[in-house]
Amino acid sequence: MRQKAGFSHLAFCPRSGSMTDILNIIGGGMAGSEAAWQAANAGIKVVIHEMRPKVETFAHRTGFLGEMVCSNSFRSDDDEKNAVGLLHWEMRAAGGLIMATAEKHRIPAGGALAVDRDPFAESVTAALNAHPNISISYDEITELPTDGQWIIATGPLTSGALAEAIAAETGAEALAFFDAIAPIVYHESINMDVAWMQSRYDKGETEEERTAYLNCPMNKAQYEAFIDALLEADKTEFKEGETAGYFDGCLPIEVMAERGRETLRFGPMKPVGLTNANDPENKPYAVVQLRRDNALGTLYNIVGFQTKMKYGAQKAVFSSIPGLEDAEFARLGGIHRNSFINSPTLLDSQMRLKSRPNIRFAGQITGVEGYVESAAMGLLAGRMAVAEMQGRDIADVPDTTAMGALVSHITGGAAAKTFQPMNVNFGLFPPLEGMKSGRRGRKERYKGYTDRAKIDWADWVAQLAQ
Repeated sequence: MRQKAGFSHLAFCPRSGSMTDILNIIGGGMAGSEAAWQAANAGIKVVIHEMRPKVETFAHRTGFLGEMVCSNSFRSDDDEKNAVGLLHWEMRAAGGLIMATAEKHRIPAGGALAVDRDPFAESVTAALNAHPNISISYDEITELPTDGQWIIATGPLTSGALAEAIAAETGAEALAFFDAIAPIVYHESINMDVAWMQSRYDKGETEEERTAYLNCPMNKAQYEAFIDALLEADKTEFKEGETAGYFDGCLPIEVMAERGRETLRFGPMKPVGLTNANDPENKPYAVVQLRRDNALGTLYNIVGFQTKMKYGAQKAVFSSIPGLEDAEFARLGGIHRNSFINSPTLLDSQMRLKSRPNIRFAGQITGVEGYVESAAMGLLAGRMAVAEMQGRDIADVPDTTAMGALVSHITGGAAAKTFQPMNVNFGLFPPLEGMKSGRRGRKERYKGYTDRAKIDWADWVAQLAQ
């Protein structure tokens, strides 16, 4: 990777006290990239410190900034019925780099926003490299900085040395959970005499969107045999002393199967909203869905099939899925340890480390879960750092907005003793006055949340420009 010429890197060491006009960001993932973009566009000089590709991680394949390591989906793009769709809207309204780049590299995924992952990361990297206020230093930061303004956005795969420094400062080990990634299959190896293309409930405005997913059907006997194979397969065992749990939104399929034989059929393998084009008279008992992983349509990832099975077991078990008998894998699944801090006890409402207020945390390391949530916390951290560096007061983000609800949750709304990673959801929002509760009033209530959020978010962003 070429280091862009620009302002000097010589003084950007954690112990330097001479770079108070520079915002240093550790980590060039979703959060770090977004924070850098927001600050640079506000006129602040920014240095991104990214340890890859010099220091590799289990999950990353490249040295690009903004690399997607698990799914290629930003989830629902519906900004009136879904909290993550509202988060998309708020980021777009604030001139977010991640959302703008995702739109450029969007590929069909029904109502979801999915992207061609490699061109997406290349574009994020190119945009940051081209910005006159941003410089990128490919180095590993191993200790907490004592001076200057910093944002730590190292994500769940924070380097061991820096993680130890954070633990030493906070007086407790970072919390941790195990995260899994799903396998990716070459499209040409899928048997389309068995599989068919259809988005659930034919969702989408165009034919391409209505056929964005590839579906593999199972009858009851095939499903039961698949569950047996999952339960009996060789799996990766945790090392002695590893006691971290799983994030419920990214459970390995074997763990779901262990919770009950029907769990997968009511989860990622649910057959509702789908009609087998190859055999329309027979309703599948279960369906395995695959989503396009690149614009060419040559790669498909198996939706919801995060796994901790060993590689040999994965090939055997997944090849038992009708349509995937001869599947060839571009990437097999895997599991890795993710770390995050106990934000409710450690961070203030401006996302600053209470013991060292010159340091902010952003992204998944704060205990938010998901690409969009991570980028959103980066956006906020960048904006908050800018205001502080420019000597301006900044109001807390309204908790009626998606971003405000998230940051309020991680900086004090959540119970510290049971704090776990959280996706954005309407359960984090303050109730609406006079609005019906329960399932019957849900559609009206969600619309009320989004209408209120959009007004409050626009007002907050406008205040920043004054």
